[in-house]
Amino acid sequence: MNNDFNKNEDALKMAWSGIRQKLEKIAEGGGKKAAQKQKERNKLTARERISYLLDDDTPFIEIGAFAGYDMYHEHGGCPAGGTVSGIGYVSGKQCVIVANDQTVKAGAWFPITGKKNLRMQEMAMENKLPVIYLVDSAGVYLPMQDEIFPDKEHFGRIFRNNAKMSAMGITQIAAVMGACVAGGAYLPIMSDETLMVENAGSIFLAGPYLVKAAIGEDIDLETLGGAVTHTEISGIADYKFKTEQECLDQVKRIMEKLGPSATANFNRIDAKPPKNNNGEIYGILSEGNTKPYNMVDLIECIVDEDSFDEFKQDYGKTIVCGYARVEGWAVGIVANQRTIVKSKKGEMQLGGVIYNDSSDKAARFILNCNQKKIPLVFLQDVTGFMVGSRSEHSGIIKDGAKLVNAVANSVVPKITVIVGNSYGAGNYAMCGKAYDPRFIYAWPTAKIAVMGGEQAAKTMLQIQVAAMKAKGEVVTPEQETELLNRITDNYTRQTKPEYAAARLWVDAIIDPKETRLVIAKGIEAANHNPVIEEMKVGVFQV
Repeated sequence: MNNDFNKNEDALKMAWSGIRQKLEKIAEGGGKKAAQKQKERNKLTARERISYLLDDDTPFIEIGAFAGYDMYHEHGGCPAGGTVSGIGYVSGKQCVIVANDQTVKAGAWFPITGKKNLRMQEMAMENKLPVIYLVDSAGVYLPMQDEIFPDKEHFGRIFRNNAKMSAMGITQIAAVMGACVAGGAYLPIMSDETLMVENAGSIFLAGPYLVKAAIGEDIDLETLGGAVTHTEISGIADYKFKTEQECLDQVKRIMEKLGPSATANFNRIDAKPPKNNNGEIYGILSEGNTKPYNMVDLIECIVDEDSFDEFKQDYGKTIVCGYARVEGWAVGIVANQRTIVKSKKGEMQLGGVIYNDSSDKAARFILNCNQKKIPLVFLQDVTGFMVGSRSEHSGIIKDGAKLVNAVANSVVPKITVIVGNSYGAGNYAMCGKAYDPRFIYAWPTAKIAVMGGEQAAKTMLQIQVAAMKAKGEVVTPEQETELLNRITDNYTRQTKPEYAAARLWVDAIIDPKETRLVIAKGIEAANHNPVIEEMKVGVFQV
């Protein structure tokens, strides 16, 4: 290994270390004092509940840990969106788990909480995965009720999805371990089975205080909607238990008895380890991702050894396409090539830029994978489509539209990993969040924005300076420099992966060495849905 490799490795490991430290802080939820209060009430924290539920020695891929990060400062923050969620294994069954974190504002729902929960339900519906809800929530966070209550993608959509999933035959299990109030009361009751913990779990449309205010009735919480009430009187709940552990044990027993379901039958053979040692994946990208690198080297760190067959290797060189296997699963890979390459005509092509020929190649490859029912993996490090008169005259918009059309209408599962840049229309063409990837992950080196920071800052500076001069203001070079620095700092903050993950533009920021794992588990999840429609691309210019 050369000196550059070691520098790259140190930089990427340092970047992941920074992300990991933030994740450790997020995992504290509402803080140690709030967690201690849980203990005093004989309650586990959300993460402890999930840990108890999961099968030993199986991976749990947390989704949305950064949700709400560095947001809602005026409300005291909302770590992980007040919800811990992910995909794991319970009694040998891969499933979606969603657990309210009572230590964060009593598990109340912020706008990002709703978005995160809807994303988890979307994963369950797209992949036909069972869902386990661990309920402990005070309901909508009232100071922000106008941003979480009435719209299509707000709180009520959760219960609509409960009904839709039930109609789809997706198992839903709700374990009520704390409050379940108002509209939130519908979630466990619209699940297949409802379990409650005595003297802890409660379900009601209105709590004792509201009941007193509304109809003048004095009643305590347990009598109104506790486990005994709902298992012995209303019949709303199915089981009651003395402890959370007993409740979670019953969830495991229910999951154990689920029958097998049909699958998509995606091709899989015995897995082989990658050609490149998994540790080598750290040494490929330079610090700041400022230098070219060969994307094939990165691919060989992820796919099974000797499985990568490159498609149209000598054509459209700024996108790498090829068939491969990840943990034995057959995949089609579409990846941006970051080396500076020569076209067949001898022209130099910038790495990370999509040209006419590379766009055309990728669109054709996506059609092939849909024809063969092979899941697609997109590895993004893209600065956008090539610009300038030559590209425009050659029809770059037409060829770009062809690729976007293929990505948008692709029916096989798509998994996206943003390893570096994700700029402009390149984000769309390489299956960004707007194009319905089943799962989308980011490395600590990811940058997501309309364009690169330097270009964007200079563009915005020109606009602001022109506006100031139009008002008759004199702008000195020093003022321009100060303004440019301020714009650059703000724009750079918005391109960071934490910013994207906080808003759920990506599902998670991952350790690069986990890339192979999350892709394999994503395909395993997608394989649970046997329905793959016929691909139709509609009208496009050829």
